Amino acid sequence: MTWKASIDGQQCMASGMCAGIAPDLFVLDGPHARPLREEIPEDEAALDAADSCPAMAILIRDGEKVVGPRP
Repeated sequence: MTWKASIDGQQCMASGMCAGIAPDLFVLDGPHARPLREEIPEDEAALDAADSCPAMAILIRDGEKVVGPRP
């Protein structure tokens, strides 16, 4: 199974938390971060990155269901 990762460029403040936590999934690219690919494997690191984002800019979906950030 795969998840879909997205980062809201309007919210992202380029803290680098996501790239530090999951460098195989996220990268800092100019003024904000971005996922290395839209579809990602189900990975705890992706959820940790979404949970740790200070701007809450990362969204992880499993189909229509939002799985990250976790409540």
